[in-house]
Amino acid sequence: MISQQTIQQIISRIDIVEIVGSFVKLKKRGANYLGLCPFHHEKTPSFTVSPSKEIYKCFGCGKSGNAIGFLMDHEKYSYVESLLWLARKYNVEVEQTVSSPEIKQQQQIADSLYIVNNFAQKYFSQILENSEEGRSVGLSYFRERGFQDDTISRFQLGYCPEGWDGFTKAALDAGHKLEFLLKTGLSVMRNEMPVDNYRGRVIFPVHNHTGKIIGFGARILKTTDKTPKYINTPENELYTKSKILYGTFYARHAIDRLDECLLVEGYTDVISLHQAGIENTVASGGTSLTVDQLRLIKKFTGNLTILYDGDDAGVKAALRGLDLALEEGLNVRLALIPDNEDPDSYVRKLGPAAFLDFIHRNKKDFILFKLQVSLKESGNDIHKKSLLVNEIAETIARINKAEDFTRQQDYIKQCSQLLNIDEQGMTNLVNKYIREKLQKEERFSIREPAPREEEGTDTENSPLDENAFLFNTDLKQEEGLVRVLLEHGHKDWDGEKKVAQYIFDSPIDLELLHNETVIRIITCYRELFLQGENPDSRTFVYHADQAISQLSIQVLEFPFELSTNWKKKYELDVPDKEELYREDVQSVLNFLMLAKIKKLIAENQQEWDQAGTPEDQLSFIQIHSKLKDMERKLTSQLGTVILK
Repeated sequence: MISQQTIQQIISRIDIVEIVGSFVKLKKRGANYLGLCPFHHEKTPSFTVSPSKEIYKCFGCGKSGNAIGFLMDHEKYSYVESLLWLARKYNVEVEQTVSSPEIKQQQQIADSLYIVNNFAQKYFSQILENSEEGRSVGLSYFRERGFQDDTISRFQLGYCPEGWDGFTKAALDAGHKLEFLLKTGLSVMRNEMPVDNYRGRVIFPVHNHTGKIIGFGARILKTTDKTPKYINTPENELYTKSKILYGTFYARHAIDRLDECLLVEGYTDVISLHQAGIENTVASGGTSLTVDQLRLIKKFTGNLTILYDGDDAGVKAALRGLDLALEEGLNVRLALIPDNEDPDSYVRKLGPAAFLDFIHRNKKDFILFKLQVSLKESGNDIHKKSLLVNEIAETIARINKAEDFTRQQDYIKQCSQLLNIDEQGMTNLVNKYIREKLQKEERFSIREPAPREEEGTDTENSPLDENAFLFNTDLKQEEGLVRVLLEHGHKDWDGEKKVAQYIFDSPIDLELLHNETVIRIITCYRELFLQGENPDSRTFVYHADQAISQLSIQVLEFPFELSTNWKKKYELDVPDKEELYREDVQSVLNFLMLAKIKKLIAENQQEWDQAGTPEDQLSFIQIHSKLKDMERKLTSQLGTVILK
């Protein structure tokens, strides 16, 4: 784990304009910066970055966050990966907290494997470009496939010469340990001697979604029955085949922007389509889809279109991943490339525009396609058709997201018509499989007992809680206290105390608040303030508690800013937020005081109802009168109308 001290060093150096500006072209507009939103397609800029508040906000799609959140959304990094990216950018030395020896050893191994892979990529690329064998064998192969020089460079393609141990010797001479060469699969032992595993093969580096090389694919160029066409890196601390999609690093932005992922089988399919400008393409490596691969796609889009060869093997390979994709909530389509073609050859044959048009016209709904293929195979065999009905019903039952209910019902209707069976019967069968699935999950899960209601309570008919007052209908008022603390807490109140001190000296009652995150922020702010620190919005915008960070960003969002040109153009004395902050603070406190008075009035009323003597009743009447006077005074300041 990254130490808190390191995290604070990173956060203290963050410049959100610089970070976002690395990915989005920004122009200064008043106090803020404006650009085209990277999260949705737009022609008119609505993406705004505030350097003073350290947040961004798109008023088109609603995306907002801090610099770390931007990296997580835009680059699909984890929180830790975002911190490491920022640490590299700002040259912050990362200090790790004390971890177990096992975890520390795993991290050291992973770092060593990254270093070895990086050395290997540079070696193979140098051989491809600068050696006679590399150019005549490897480079000529890539050019026969139509790959241009910039494409070869971008995907860091390479070649391993036919000699037995050229790479292995170079790696050992450079100081790399043999154990890591063997673990990466770059070298293997033959007759008790380390030799090159990829000799005579062209090399395809495999990157993770942050761009680091985690493994290689190596294709042999000679025709032989003795060795496999492709060799891949063996599974190790970096490389797990079931969790990898080739090309994700290069495709992630295009998939996000176009809201669709095209899935192909091989390395060359990905490279050819990217070269043609169809960059939302990744490859499964010829294996059936796994849950981890599908979830990786789901990080970028909910729409998956599978492009596979039109032969029987291609169709069966495509259908194997269907049920898993449905369970992950993906909208799956299938486009089959004509026989004797693959995406690589077909895009070179048609050209990019015609290829995309072909995909658009020929992609079919996955469930309906599966049904049509299976119906064709079953023919008039009643037994096969019966099995098919059950298979399709079980497939439809896997659409288990609540938001996909309408989609599920539509499938039931269409499949019933194609199968020529009763729609209600199909519905019952689908529900049967859903129930069985739920029962199976229940058997393997620990059920939490539902919280019991207190005896004698009637939640349905209970009266509205008077103490909640305006907060039950407008919880934004609670967030207002957080906003004025973050925006104005460090400012002067009366020459003797700051706004934060004035707020904490006020008789506010946190028990009246309903939002737990609001309470945590106020409590945290007060503790820091009493310790002599001067917390600001950055402290909470980049807080480790994501709920605190998100709420802080939310309350600081800027729906509009007053233009400084108004005063100049119209010669009007228009007060801005900085001049009115005391009124802003007092207004928020008045709302909190009003809530407290409502609570006191309700408590006094209860005691009044139980008063036994006229003297006691008179006392409660006087208290009630004073509280109502205070209530009227506050509501007149707030412009609130009390109905009773």
